[in-house]
Amino acid sequence: MVEPAGATDALYARYANVFKNAVQGQVVTRFPPEPSGFLHIGHVKAVMLNYHYAKIYGGRMLLRFDDTNPAKESEDFVQNIKEDLVRLGIVADAESNTSDHFAHIEQEMARMLSQGDAYLDNTPVDEMRRQRNEGIESLARSQTVEENLALWREFRQGHKPDYCVRGKIDMQCKNKCMRDPVFYRYSDIQHHRTGSQFLVYPTYDFACPLVDVLEGVTHTLRTSEYNDRNDMYYWVLRKLGLREPTIFDYSRLSFVYTVLSKRKLQKLVSTGVVEGWNDPRFPTVQGVLRRGMLVQTLRDFMLDQGPSKSTVLMEWDKIWATNKQLIDPIAPRITSVSNESLCLMELVNGPEAPEQRTQPLHPKNEALGQKEVIYYKSVLLEHSDVRELRVGEKITLMKWGNALIEAIDAAPSDTYKGVPFTTKLTARLDLDDKDFKSTKKLTWLPNLPDALAHLQLVEYSNLITSRKVEEDDDFDSLINRNSKFVTEAIGELHAKGLKENDIIQLERRGYFRVDRAGDAGTPWVLINIPDGKTKTMSGLDAKVDPGSIIKGEEQGLSKRQQARKEKKEKGAKKAGAAEPSS
Repeated sequence: MVEPAGATDALYARYANVFKNAVQGQVVTRFPPEPSGFLHIGHVKAVMLNYHYAKIYGGRMLLRFDDTNPAKESEDFVQNIKEDLVRLGIVADAESNTSDHFAHIEQEMARMLSQGDAYLDNTPVDEMRRQRNEGIESLARSQTVEENLALWREFRQGHKPDYCVRGKIDMQCKNKCMRDPVFYRYSDIQHHRTGSQFLVYPTYDFACPLVDVLEGVTHTLRTSEYNDRNDMYYWVLRKLGLREPTIFDYSRLSFVYTVLSKRKLQKLVSTGVVEGWNDPRFPTVQGVLRRGMLVQTLRDFMLDQGPSKSTVLMEWDKIWATNKQLIDPIAPRITSVSNESLCLMELVNGPEAPEQRTQPLHPKNEALGQKEVIYYKSVLLEHSDVRELRVGEKITLMKWGNALIEAIDAAPSDTYKGVPFTTKLTARLDLDDKDFKSTKKLTWLPNLPDALAHLQLVEYSNLITSRKVEEDDDFDSLINRNSKFVTEAIGELHAKGLKENDIIQLERRGYFRVDRAGDAGTPWVLINIPDGKTKTMSGLDAKVDPGSIIKGEEQGLSKRQQARKEKKEKGAKKAGAAEPSS
């Protein structure tokens, strides 16, 4: 589908002077994802800012894969990142890998060792962590340059796997990131690009500033969580006498009921809690697009966040409400009813033979065209619409007219595809009556199975039950394993022409993206698109998908219920902390 025009030009003008030391036509930024997972919504902000800010200044953006950790990375992740950038409309001016520069980075480390600015250390990890926290110098810190260079040679050949290389900075620095950080470590795992050519790998903190300089980056965009590491970035460059790019900090993006940690996301994938990295409940690019978010929504939302350095835990409602404003004018209107409790209405004076009439696909957008609607004396209704109707009551059949109910049979023998109707009504059309003010409005479809499409409507609730996931939380206890709901439904004739990725509005239900096109034997799978409201789909008598249920787990909670639950849990934790230990 073609997305509507957005406000990107206005946003460009708004942020035309955000960079320091920027020269028009000479700005170079870079987007450096680690290929250890799919891109998520936090990465979207990073790449949007890097890409569009570079364009504001008539500059270039580089795509660089930060592949310095072979234990977590794969070519599959590389390819998916590239595909996601295509989906986002991002075209990098050049592409590279940190591994392209491994030989050069090793040379720079040898130079740092020869200057006495780094040393080899085999202090156990837990002890090193304790020493750094308490400001205690490692015994290895006093090794001579010659000893360190000798160890470095053996380390590179894989003969010292228990060693690492640390920068010799300041073990008393109040900024603990500067307390002799690790710059190189050993790994015997095959690298997805270089294989076994290298046995030692630079950390991001050492490689990033070096490669930024090598590739001509002028402005390094980093989230504010890297603030404490900025001093280290410049320390590396100054010790090696290299040019210093300008660091530009911006706030990290965080959403409620959401985890962006690739380690936690990987766990949800590997344990089968979700379908994969593209699950619509995931905050990945593929997940949110699959759920029906437009690329323009992402682009305008991220640029609107701009250069703010204030970290805010954001509600999803805002971005979904923005998305609704964009899709509403371009989403064709389709009629559907749930077929899990169907009712039959016979119109005694309705058309004896099916009649096709033309209606607009959108009441306010003629450009979307027309659809053929079938009118027939026998129509299908939802039980939730008719269960309180009474004989003698006047009702309105949507986009048809008024009718008067003459009889109601609560135990009919009629069936729809072998399934008994819950109720059968007899009514008489009164199309001359144009008073629709006080009538109940009913959605209907013709009782012509061959002219209807079989639909599966899928709705999702929050995958995580806590508004904010803390590092020390028991993550497994925060997973909502009953977060997928499926409803069987039927749609009007026009629904048979729907294709994958089409976005529509099912009238009185909400907006949907076609996840899979169907045919005579398989249903059309439609994913409900959130619209920024907390209510579920109108009239949707959904069932929990059996594949998402684990016995004993609770259903998804409303925001108010979740707030009460969290308040109670916090109170219990405080009470427990106050008890004396045994």
